[in-house]
Amino acid sequence: MASSPIVSINTHTTASSPRPHILYTVEATRGGNRVVVNKRYSEFLALHNALAPSEDITVSLPPKRILVTSFIPSAWLDDVLIEERKTGLAVYLTAILAHSSYQNTAVLNDFLSNESKVAHAKLDLEDALPSTMSRQKALQLKTQLLSGDKEAAAANGEVKAKATLIAAAYYPDWSESEFPPESLDYTRFSILFFAFAIPNSSNTLNWDSGSQDMLSRTVTAARNSGAGTRVVLSVGGWGGSVYFSQCVASAANRNTFVNTLVNAVNTFGLDGIDIDWEYPNQVGAGNINSPSDAANFLIFLTQLRTMLGSSKIISAAVPDTPWLGSNGSPLTNVSAYAAQMTYLNIMNYDVFQSSSTPGPNAPLGNLCGTSSLPQYSAQAALSQWTAAGFPASKMLLGLPLYGYVSNSTKMALSGSFVDPSLHEATENVINGAQAQAGNHARHGRTIPAKKAPEPQGSSGKKGKKKDTNLQGWYGQQIPFSSIVTSGALVKNADGTYGGGGGFTEGWDNCSDTPFLFNTSQATVVTYDDTFSLGDKATFAKQSGMAGCFTWSLDQDDGVTLQNVIRSNLGLS
Repeated sequence: MASSPIVSINTHTTASSPRPHILYTVEATRGGNRVVVNKRYSEFLALHNALAPSEDITVSLPPKRILVTSFIPSAWLDDVLIEERKTGLAVYLTAILAHSSYQNTAVLNDFLSNESKVAHAKLDLEDALPSTMSRQKALQLKTQLLSGDKEAAAANGEVKAKATLIAAAYYPDWSESEFPPESLDYTRFSILFFAFAIPNSSNTLNWDSGSQDMLSRTVTAARNSGAGTRVVLSVGGWGGSVYFSQCVASAANRNTFVNTLVNAVNTFGLDGIDIDWEYPNQVGAGNINSPSDAANFLIFLTQLRTMLGSSKIISAAVPDTPWLGSNGSPLTNVSAYAAQMTYLNIMNYDVFQSSSTPGPNAPLGNLCGTSSLPQYSAQAALSQWTAAGFPASKMLLGLPLYGYVSNSTKMALSGSFVDPSLHEATENVINGAQAQAGNHARHGRTIPAKKAPEPQGSSGKKGKKKDTNLQGWYGQQIPFSSIVTSGALVKNADGTYGGGGGFTEGWDNCSDTPFLFNTSQATVVTYDDTFSLGDKATFAKQSGMAGCFTWSLDQDDGVTLQNVIRSNLGLS
């Protein structure tokens, strides 16, 4: 059987003659042959016009951005537009190459040749490279474009605005009673990842009781807010990834699974799908797994993109290292995945969990050069995924709004700089499988249907609101809000937090994270606060990432931490 064509457009370049324009680098593999060509948007348009594809081609070229009626100068976000166009062009070309009516045509073969007949054709304004311009000149350009005066418009220059960064959050369905959709401040969230729907053995989805109604309400509330918040359905999670391998293992299974996801998007009016598979080719929390998982996942993503089109979000929650390939090692080239995806959600947390020698939950980096897990940090994740070919501009850095409580008398975080031979195994075990660095625990502790329990005191009774005895949380995740309500953290007048109730706040320079300790109670709390979250958000911004997301919004102290993240991303 002939292999399916694979198209990726992960990079672009620019040319200056006769005027600045963009060239998209197309990598296409078909029948075992690989070609790499640079193409302008207008060349794709010429191909489309020459082929005149029939209606059975379910995807179309990404639209022209200049003459659309919704154009306003402030909407010209260079990075976003270019990335969306790359994805859309790759999806379109994949569909053409896979279609029996077009895949061997002379015009397509010419297009994929470096000697293409249209390679030197006259530039279209759609090929232009955006550049800075005042609003006044941009409005003038708009008038010229709409009047058909392209020469004057070209002389006037092009428009550029900086891409707006993303401040997203996961919104778990079990938080409904305390955080109903109608109560959320949608102005704080660029994207809400609604968690979770669960893949099942029928290659469809299972839903928690009431979660579909909650999802409908979330979409309605988000739209009514006018904030522009996009709602994406997250599928899977730690403990919910058992059947992913099966769902993508064959063409029949993939068709059923993809159709189920597309139907969910259409039924609920969603903005996309988030695949939280923890993790391909790994046991996880009792997962079916196969050495073919990563390869099948790519086929699935390509099919899902074709069915959803270029405008919908496709994201995946991932650990700090790339997915495991068939050899059991992290993939070294994930560019084909990036071509189909909108965002890569890096779960940089759960690196060190509960331990008698506690370490940081979410290190910014291996800042002392002595970490026993140097490949697990925000800095390492960015380096590892970009080295494998995933653009930083499509990455969202995950930030935890929770910490871990350890039975320990330590007054410093040893986990981030101990010798690896001395590092203790994590104590956090879920469903009989050890939770990895980076996981979305569906129920990280025992949780009734919709509401998380109050912490248990040493006597087994529920702790009072200001009780600073956190021993009942040993070995568990603790929401940031619960640390505050316990009295172990106290909010200062300036919006920062400090130790209280017998707890002393420390700072680990090796990971750029805080911690609390109370030696008399043998308790250490590792967590993130306004300073460490702000630093990681700044890192994401300065590194050219798309932004940040949090796990999860119900664990914040109101929206205090979300606001700090937004501020450090440059958002109001």
